[in-house]
Amino acid sequence: MSIALVILAAGKGTRMNSDLPKVLHEIAGAPMLVHAMKAGATLEPERQVIVAGHGFDAVDAAAKAYDPEAVVVLQEEQKGTGHAVMVTRDALDGFTGDVLVLYGDTPFIQPETLERMVAARKDHAVVVLGFQADPSEKYGRLVMQGETLETIVEFADATNEVRDITFCNSGVMLIRGEVLFDLLDATTNQNASGEYYLTDLVEIAREKGLSSTAISCDATETMGVNSRVHLAEAEAAFQERARTNLMVDGVTLIDPSSVYLSHDTIIGRDTVIEPNVFFGPDVTVESGTRIRAFSHLEGAHVSRGGTVGPYARLRPGAELAEDVHIGNFVEIKNAIIDEGAKVNHLSYIGDASVGEKSNIGAGTITCNYDGVMKHKTTIGKRAFIGSNTMLVAPVTIGDEAMTGSGSVITKDVEEGALALARAPQVSKPGMARKLFEMLKLKKKNLSKGLN
Repeated sequence: MSIALVILAAGKGTRMNSDLPKVLHEIAGAPMLVHAMKAGATLEPERQVIVAGHGFDAVDAAAKAYDPEAVVVLQEEQKGTGHAVMVTRDALDGFTGDVLVLYGDTPFIQPETLERMVAARKDHAVVVLGFQADPSEKYGRLVMQGETLETIVEFADATNEVRDITFCNSGVMLIRGEVLFDLLDATTNQNASGEYYLTDLVEIAREKGLSSTAISCDATETMGVNSRVHLAEAEAAFQERARTNLMVDGVTLIDPSSVYLSHDTIIGRDTVIEPNVFFGPDVTVESGTRIRAFSHLEGAHVSRGGTVGPYARLRPGAELAEDVHIGNFVEIKNAIIDEGAKVNHLSYIGDASVGEKSNIGAGTITCNYDGVMKHKTTIGKRAFIGSNTMLVAPVTIGDEAMTGSGSVITKDVEEGALALARAPQVSKPGMARKLFEMLKLKKKNLSKGLN
């Protein structure tokens, strides 16, 4: 059966105290909305509809940046979860599969949980996702009769007996598409809040002779984010799970709690991650590498057998081939570093390509920006760039060429050539002593108030 994904993302999130729509606050480098979209994407939905309200344009842009095929619809007035799904009617026109309703501020639903919901839907018109909670928690209660979900009772409306039920409602729901809008049309807003509730669908379905059920998941999956405090808790929960998954998959984290991962970080087995390493979005590290302490990676690819750091920074477009060494206080940006090359100390390599087995000396800088345009530096195979070389792009260094330390290279260097570009050294005997004596006298006079 085909799936349509509906994600409710219209809330302002007043407790966030922010101009940013709540669902666009980030966890692990991605908006919460994207986390929800990624979870739903594992079911390969035929349609994906985002219901937005506050900050519509920003939510629309974020959704389509992740999935250009996503449809974003406007809920002008927020009249409850049932009303939010009602506004998807046109976007779901003609669709007869199942409709999965997720929430843009509930980012941690796991693919395995969604698959269990799909399996349960075969025997029921409605499947609700629940979790176990302490009886004192004020969540809606799922009242079960065997495998059948009889009704969902809000905490405020529950008797003491119902409040003792620990099986609680997450709000996530899977509904047979062909009956969805018939059920929604039967809902009313005759309640204290004057809103249309999605939870009413369970009782309406029962009245129409349709059965419902509920499945359980770990409470951490249903964690909702409504404040900055919740956001921090969600970040911590994501990091803990992601670190554990990496270690289970064969990655060594020497100090797991000090390593921060992004929502899309990929690290191969037998890689060692030292303490205090930060992975921004879009980083892939292949097997058998070592990322040393205090390094920062984003938008980068590190191939097998490489070493990065300590205190290195890989920026977007950094592409490291196998057995590359990037050392301490080195920054790489939009550059290809070929197999076996080394950039070990205090260097900046940007908008460049470095050939295999080349050695870049300490303090080397590719001078890539003229104030308006970026320019490329090309370094050939087995080249040796002397310490403190300035490579003023655009410039090409040939295979097996060399630059002398302290050179400012402004012209191409042919294969096998040595390029020296230094100002002549001048030595003036005795001048240092005279200069020091003059400066000391000046300092002494200033301290006495003399000119």
